[in-house]
Amino acid sequence: MLCLHDSIRHDDPSVQHLLRAVEEAHALPTLVLAAWQVARALTVHLVEAVLAERARRPTAWPPCPACGMALRSKGFATRQVMSLCGPIQWRRRVGRCPQGCALVQVAPLDDALGVPSYQRTSGELQALGCVLAVFVPFATAARLLGWSSGSVGSPRAVWWWVQAAGHQAMEHLQTDLATMAQGHEPTPEPLAAECAALPLALGAAGVMVPFRPEGGQPRGKIRWREIKGGVLARLGQHRTRTGQVVTRLVQRRLVAVVGDSEMLTPRLGLEAVRQGILRAPQVVWLSDGGRGLWRLFEARFARHATGVLDFYHAAQNLWKAAAAWLDGRTSQARRWCSWARHRLRHGMPDGVLADLADAWDVEGVPAPARDTLLTVYAYLKRHREHINYEAYKALG
Repeated sequence: MLCLHDSIRHDDPSVQHLLRAVEEAHALPTLVLAAWQVARALTVHLVEAVLAERARRPTAWPPCPACGMALRSKGFATRQVMSLCGPIQWRRRVGRCPQGCALVQVAPLDDALGVPSYQRTSGELQALGCVLAVFVPFATAARLLGWSSGSVGSPRAVWWWVQAAGHQAMEHLQTDLATMAQGHEPTPEPLAAECAALPLALGAAGVMVPFRPEGGQPRGKIRWREIKGGVLARLGQHRTRTGQVVTRLVQRRLVAVVGDSEMLTPRLGLEAVRQGILRAPQVVWLSDGGRGLWRLFEARFARHATGVLDFYHAAQNLWKAAAAWLDGRTSQARRWCSWARHRLRHGMPDGVLADLADAWDVEGVPAPARDTLLTVYAYLKRHREHINYEAYKALG
C-alpha cells in the first residue's frame, strides 16, 4: 500500500488498524472516510513530533513578575488540547519562582504556541465552531465538529466560543474606532487590482427586530428594538449565457448595530475606509429617505460619494400621492402613477414635482389628500439632488 506500512510506526496498533480499514473499504464513500481517519492520525503524530522537538530546545526563562528572579525549571509536565484532528498531547518544561512567590507555574512553550493555561480546545477548532454556529444551531455545530475531531462536542462549549469570539471582536472594534477618532486611518483590506478598480456602493437601512425581554428566557413580552445596518460592495459586471451584461456584487461587507443611525455612523465609516472609499474610482450611496440615514451620508460620505434615493421608495411615495389624490381604486390613479414613475426614471423629476404642486392647488381636494400630496412633494423636493436617475444610468 505505497509502502505506508514501512513508513508509519509499526509499534502503533491504532494506525495499523486504520490502514487495514482503508484496505478493506469497498465503496468510495467508505474508502474516503477511512482515509480521512488515517489523515487525522498522521496529522496528530506529525504535530506531536514537532512539539516534542521544540520542547527539547533550551528554554529562556522569564523573570518572576513579583521579585524579578529568573524562573527555574521544575521538569516536564503533560499538556493536552483537543484539535480539529483530535486530541494532541505533548510534554513541555514548566517553571516556578525559586523564591517561592505565589505564582502559577509557567510554560514558555505554551506561551509561544499561543495556548493559554486554561484552554482545552485549540483555536482552529473554536473558529470552525463559531463559523458553523452562524448557519446551524449550537447542537448541530457540535455534532459536525465531532465528525471532524473524532470527539463528541458540547453545544454549551460552542456557545461559549461564540461569546468569547464576540467579546474579542468588540474589543478590536472599539480599539479601531478610538484610533480612527484620533485621526488615524485603519489599514485598508487588501484587494485585487481588478476589484479595487470597480465602483464602490454603500447603502443603509433600518428594521425593527423582536427580542426576548430576558436573556435566555422565553417568558415575558417581546421587546422590539431597532437594528441599523449598512452594506458595502464593489459593483462588478457579469455576462450571462444569453450574452446579457448584469451587475454583480463583489467583496460584500455588512455592518450592523442594535441602535440608531448615530451608532451606525462611526462603524460604517470605519468599514468604508477599510474597503477603500478614499481610493475608489466611483462611490455611490443608496438608501431610502430616512432622515437619519441621510444625516449619516452628509456627515461621512458626501465628500466621496454620489447620493441616490432608492427608486422603489420614490415610486412607492408616488403611489401614495396618486392613491390619496385620485383614489387608488381607479384606473386614473394607476395611469398617473405609471406616467409619473416613467418620467421620474427618465430624467424628468421636475415635471413630477410640478404635477404634485398643481394637484395640491386643485380646488376641492380633500384635506387628508392635500396633506399626503404635500408630504410626498416635500419628500421628493428634499431629495431633488438624489433622484437624477437618468444621469445615474449614464454613469453606469
